[in-house]
Amino acid sequence: MTTLPDGAAAGIAADHAAFLAGRRPAERTHVRVDAADPHARGRARGARLRDAIPAAFAVYERFFTLGGLTPDRIRTDAERALDAVGAFRPAARAEIEGIAAGAGLDVWQIAALNARTEILAGSTTIAPGECTTIVRTGGDGPFGVQTWDWHVELAAHWHTLESHGGPRTFVGLTEDGILGKIGINDAGLALHFNILGHERDGIGGIPMHVLAAIVLGEAGSVAEAVDIVRTAPVASSGSFALFDTADAALLDLSPVGVFPVPANGYLLRTNHFLTPEPAAGEKTWLYQPDSGDRRDFVAARLAAAEPPASAADLPVLLRTGPGEPPVTCLPDPTQPTGQRWASLATVTLSPATRTAAILDGTPAEADSRPWRVLRAG
Repeated sequence: MTTLPDGAAAGIAADHAAFLAGRRPAERTHVRVDAADPHARGRARGARLRDAIPAAFAVYERFFTLGGLTPDRIRTDAERALDAVGAFRPAARAEIEGIAAGAGLDVWQIAALNARTEILAGSTTIAPGECTTIVRTGGDGPFGVQTWDWHVELAAHWHTLESHGGPRTFVGLTEDGILGKIGINDAGLALHFNILGHERDGIGGIPMHVLAAIVLGEAGSVAEAVDIVRTAPVASSGSFALFDTADAALLDLSPVGVFPVPANGYLLRTNHFLTPEPAAGEKTWLYQPDSGDRRDFVAARLAAAEPPASAADLPVLLRTGPGEPPVTCLPDPTQPTGQRWASLATVTLSPATRTAAILDGTPAEADSRPWRVLRAG
């Protein structure tokens, strides 16, 4: 894994820069759906991405196979996850079924995409990626930023989204075929999302990506979002940084429970648990020492810097260079498939204006590539 220097991309080895740039589409797909019926909303999504979703599934199918998972295991896990979704939120299951209908795939294949984190938790060789999140909670906040760091093979398989017609309109980004990930809704509720890892992670609960979509599609405040999360059957791990115009909460989600993380001016998250109960069962070998190094590095930067005045001031805090922890992440082209991570996107969320600003690139490209700004209401 290589990192970007502070500033322009000129300091990066040309082969690494080209390796990432060559996998981005010339223009990132934007999907807008508007239907009160969740199946119809899903069908519209699937139809809009009819060519893209099968290609995304093919990438994940390869990851699952490289991870030692059999086709029967993949399908069984996907169907179990879908049953858990249907028991908790029938509307979310209906939307998944609609995506399958629109994309021309089997329902279990779309369920597998939505449960990709949970299915990959059973892998023996495919490690998860990494992300770094900052939310300023004091001053004129809250507002936040994060990198979405994931396998470079998925660089072409995500899109920006506007979802209308449900209880809440929300905007943000997600992967092709997946209900939700990072975003903000028309109530000004924002959600940043990081993956965590616990020894008990598995199938049987609500997939983290589906839960993120449910929160964005339903919650009118941080308090309502926390209530949804606490009532959800959770069998895997993740972190939601939740914030609105008046409140903020950082949660450790795990099979052993949901735990709030104390905040002091900022919510700062990488990829390890920050509360003792889930930390006792953490898959530390997946993320450490990298996750701790990144968090300590950004915390030191925040302590030394002037407090950011707006979300636009945050991406620079996520730029890193040679010899620094890889907060800005570029793939190493010498590594095999499944071991090449990149900062595929940089996202800022601003509850005061109900906007998500999405950069198809790394924090170091914040001044050189265009941002797409979406408003939820």
